[in-house]
Amino acid sequence: MTTPLEPGLYIVATPIGNLGDITPRATGILRGVAAIACEDTRVTGKLLHHLDISARMIRYDDHASEATRDHLLQIASEQPLALVSDAGTPLISDPGYRLVRAARERGIAVTSLPGPSAAVVALTLAGLPSDRFLFAGFLPSKDKARREVLAELGGVKATLVFYETAPRLLDSLAAIGEGLPGRELAVARELTKKFEECRSGSAADLAAHYAAHPAKGEIVLMIGPPGEAGPPAEADVDAMLLAALATDKPSQAAAQVAKATGLDRKALYARALELK
Repeated sequence: MTTPLEPGLYIVATPIGNLGDITPRATGILRGVAAIACEDTRVTGKLLHHLDISARMIRYDDHASEATRDHLLQIASEQPLALVSDAGTPLISDPGYRLVRAARERGIAVTSLPGPSAAVVALTLAGLPSDRFLFAGFLPSKDKARREVLAELGGVKATLVFYETAPRLLDSLAAIGEGLPGRELAVARELTKKFEECRSGSAADLAAHYAAHPAKGEIVLMIGPPGEAGPPAEADVDAMLLAALATDKPSQAAAQVAKATGLDRKALYARALELK
C-alpha cells in the first residue's frame, strides 16, 4: 500500500523530450498529489496520459494572477500539490520561483525531485569546460540588449549557457561573433529526441551551417570561457567597437568592449573616438 503524501509543494522535473526519462519517484508523486500546477495543461496532459494518470491540472505560468498563486498555496497547505514545467526542471527559465518563495514564507513544506534539465544535458554533450558554468536563461531578442548582455557576461571565466529559439539563432551567433570573437561555441538541439544534435565550432562556422540547414526545435547555445584564445586581434576589437558605436556613445561602447575583452577602457575610449 502506498503511503499518502504529506501536504506541501512538490517540484517535479519532467522529460525534456524522451518520455522514458520520467523517474519512478516523479511518477509516484504525480499519482499521489491532489492537483498539478503546470504551464500548459495540454502539454502536461500528454505526459499524464502516457503515465495513465488522471489528475486535476491548474494552469500556472508567467501571467498567473496573485489570486491563482494564493489558491495554489491554500491547496499546498492542506494537501500535496505538484509543480511541473512543460519540460525539464521547474524554475530553470520557467515560472515558479514566486510560488516557492511564498510557500516557504508561509511555512509550507517544499520538496524538489531531481530530474532532466536541458542546460545540464547540453553541457555534458558540448565538450566545453564544465568545471565552472553560468546559466543565463534566454538572450534578449533586441540587438542592443543582446550585445549588452554578451559584453556584461563575456569576461566571466566560465562556460556561458543560454537557451535560444530557432528563429533567433543566426542573430545570436552573429552577435557573439562580433562581441566575443575567437570563442568556441556549441549548439545543442532536440535533446533526448530522435534527431538530437550537438555541433561545436566558431560563431562563423556555426552560422554558415545553420544558414544552410535551418535549425528546428529548442536550442541550448553555449560559449566557451575567455582566455584560451588569447587577446582579440586589433581588427576584431575595432569590429566590436563599431558594432557598439552603432547605438551607443563612445564611452558606453568602450565600457562594453572592456567588459567583454578585459582590455583597458581608456585605450578603448580613445580608439572609439577615432572610429567615431
